[in-house]
Order: sequence, then structure tokens, then C-alpha cells
Amino acid sequence: MNSATLVQKLWNYCNVLRDDGMSYGDYVEQFTYLLFLKMADERSRPPYHQPSPIPASYAWPMLLAKDGDALFDHYRHTLEELGKQPGTLALIFGKAQNKFDADHPGPRPSAALRAPNFAPGEVVRIRPSCGG
Repeated sequence: MNSATLVQKLWNYCNVLRDDGMSYGDYVEQFTYLLFLKMADERSRPPYHQPSPIPASYAWPMLLAKDGDALFDHYRHTLEELGKQPGTLALIFGKAQNKFDADHPGPRPSAALRAPNFAPGEVVRIRPSCGG
């Protein structure tokens, strides 16, 4: 898949969030957090083998292992806890808030995590490092 196709995939998903009532700023912000977590996970795997800056209890696989309300709560806690971490993580997640609305029938983190269907390594090609 080339970069243009990957970027189009991202924007198509952002359009879903927008159409479900999330503001432009909110969906770009939430998608940025999710992409950072996904990229950190990918950079920790072959062929990169870089240490992840994300504590294991808040890493991408932990989000994928949850669904429904448990995922909603874990995503909120992930943002809060990463904002308390030192260095780059504090800069990125320091004021992060979960903008998915638990009471709104629109987008939920489970949709945001699963809808893009990125193949392994696909997200890393957007930007070669995740600032860990």
C-alpha cells in the first residue's frame, strides 16, 4: 500500500467520526493519540525492536484486548496515566481527554481502534519514528 492510499484510509475514518458528531479538532486529537499508541507498538516489534515508551499496561495490545465500557474506561485511564509519565509522554498526553462520549450513540474507542484495519507495519510508514 502506498502513502497516498494510507493517508486516504485515515481521512476516510476521520470522516466517519465527523459524521457521527465529533468535531474536527476532537477527532483529529483522538486519532492522533490512537496512532501514537499504535506506532509505538509497531516500533517495538520486528524489524525495529525499539523499546516502547508506553508502559505495558497502557500499550496498544491492552486496548485491543478490551471492548465496550471496559475499553472506554481503559482508554480514559490510558490517557490520564500517560499524561503523568515523564518526558515526551507528558508533553503529548499531559492534557489529553477522552472525547468519545459514552452516552452518545456515535463513535466509541472500540470503533476507532478497529475501523482503520491497518496491517502490521502500515502505520509506521507514515512517519518512521514515534518520539520515544
